[in-house]
Amino acid sequence: MKRRNLLAMLSSLGVGATTQSALAVQTPQNFGVGEPVKITKVKALMTAPERIRLVVVKVETNQPGLYGWGCATFTQRAKLAAYAVDEFLDPFLRGKDPDAIEDIWQSSYVSSYWRNGPVLNNAMSGVDMALWDIKGKRAGMPVYQLLGGKCRFAADLYAHASGRDPKEVEDNIRKWKERGYRHVRAQMATPGYDGGYGAGGGKADKPKHLPEGTRVFEPAVYMRSTLGLFDHLREQFGFDVELLHDIHERVSPAQALLMAKELEKHQLFFLEDPLPPEEVDFFRHIREQSATPIAMGELFNNPNEWLGLIQDRLIDYIRVHLSQIGGLTPGRKLAALCEAFGVKTAWHGPGDNSPFGHAANVALDLSSYNFGIQEQHIFNDAAQEVFPGCMKIENGYCFANEAPGWGIDVDEAKAKKFPIKEDPPFDLQWGMTRRRDGSVIRP
Repeated sequence: MKRRNLLAMLSSLGVGATTQSALAVQTPQNFGVGEPVKITKVKALMTAPERIRLVVVKVETNQPGLYGWGCATFTQRAKLAAYAVDEFLDPFLRGKDPDAIEDIWQSSYVSSYWRNGPVLNNAMSGVDMALWDIKGKRAGMPVYQLLGGKCRFAADLYAHASGRDPKEVEDNIRKWKERGYRHVRAQMATPGYDGGYGAGGGKADKPKHLPEGTRVFEPAVYMRSTLGLFDHLREQFGFDVELLHDIHERVSPAQALLMAKELEKHQLFFLEDPLPPEEVDFFRHIREQSATPIAMGELFNNPNEWLGLIQDRLIDYIRVHLSQIGGLTPGRKLAALCEAFGVKTAWHGPGDNSPFGHAANVALDLSSYNFGIQEQHIFNDAAQEVFPGCMKIENGYCFANEAPGWGIDVDEAKAKKFPIKEDPPFDLQWGMTRRRDGSVIRP
């Protein structure tokens, strides 16, 4: 049957008008009002309800009440990320179609000519996540539905347990187990040093020749004390809890290999960031000599840093910070790449990640078959007042909001009550950690 004859028949049955009307309603440009939807303003907002400097981005449109929020948190350089949004991306994006998420990401990526830096990536991420928020609101769906829907009901979380000695770490793990958690990251202060990561400060014997404010760390002492910690924990818990540990790139390649080999008997869920991005070639040696699962990627900025590790199957979990790589758009591509090579996701998710960043993590967690584990952060009461709609955590699981978009908003008036400060608790400590001889430790 010719097309015109088919259309005539459908019209005579009253089908054509209905079909055309339905298509008109579903066309994005005709959502709500007759004029096409356009971006009218892009702005950054800085706030610190937990003293951690958060940067979030609001993308406004020409439709009343239609806007989106995203995460651009680069806490160590918060003002630069906000400046990039307000001074460069805002004028670049005004008048553009908010539905064109991929085109906006690609054009923003080259808008400054030089790219791949964390400042531009975080600024782009704020916009990118906000556009996904808008698209979800327009579709009347949570963002995870736009990614294909759920393939699990909740995201399994790992909690953080730290302490000054093995007994204190043990006690903190027990507290998380009592709350229903099955995965816990264990960190311990290094005896005699205050530069340990994620475990509070020990009492340090600082040589007089070190600059004021230096935090002291010795890799060999840390390595031996950490191995002792896991001996203690397995003796106490057996294999009743999945244990994780973050080296945070603070040891030599040989020490990282030794730790991976020595920790094999403790069957860690994963050993995180054993080496810095500058040492990615050494991961091959770790893989050849150890079966300890490896997680990597917290400091990565662009695909050139992770492609080789993934395609050669040298890591088991990808740990990137979604706003650091540019948002949800590159994150979903990375998740798909990892699935093809048997690598699982474990997105970075500490307190220096806004509720929108966590929502993006969980949207991917629920919609990606190769999800591994999700780092948790429980927002305090002040943060939940600033960001109404924070996701629910229960028994060690995080549940996505079912409201359209992220299901999270910002009370801008309350956000202003928590301005960022110049003396955050940990944002400026990087670069202040040295060995006893004065050599800088690379995180």
